[in-house]
Amino acid sequence: MPAVRTRAPRRAASRAVENSVRRRGYARVAGADEAGRGSLAGPVVAAAVILDPDRRLPGLRDSKLLTPAQRERLYALIVTRATWAVAVAPVADVDRLNVHRASLDAIRRAVEALSPPGNYAIVDGFRVPGLDLPHEAILRGDRRCAAIAAASIVAKVTRDREMVRLHTLDGRYGFDQHKGYGTRLHLDAIARHGYSDAHRRTFTTAAGRATSAVVC
Repeated sequence: MPAVRTRAPRRAASRAVENSVRRRGYARVAGADEAGRGSLAGPVVAAAVILDPDRRLPGLRDSKLLTPAQRERLYALIVTRATWAVAVAPVADVDRLNVHRASLDAIRRAVEALSPPGNYAIVDGFRVPGLDLPHEAILRGDRRCAAIAAASIVAKVTRDREMVRLHTLDGRYGFDQHKGYGTRLHLDAIARHGYSDAHRRTFTTAAGRATSAVVC
């Protein structure tokens, strides 16, 4: 009988990095991440989360590895058991600054909005210009660090809800299904209806076709 191959369960993000930072004297370690960087429409949403070291939040992992139902369940736990804040980079900011700079600016604002504030930040992927707080970039931090994973969940759920709201205002594009990303459904809708005010002009080429090849 042939062996049955099974996929190993995805490991939850660890608090090892946060604990290491705390041992260096920083008691309130904020994790920060964003959602919507690669979308053709809608805002970028950034979140910052400080986890309580004495309260468990089982199952934290990168929001992209979770189902919508799992994200909503964890979101409800995070916002009641942790310190958190969000900041939004609207489409106008994405077009004015470019998506990379707008994302980092939103992350900075989210970290600075925490109350009580953090005294150290760990950020998924990039250091943050202008952030007046000791911080470090963690490569693939949303998969490695629990606080960053929590931030990715808060950012993703917040942004998804906004895209559903935009769908109620203009149902031609199916924002509630693809959340603004470049799926075939979305590209076909753009071909039929053109661009709406919710679309990023920096994701269009001179020929008017949607693309995610943005120069940052």
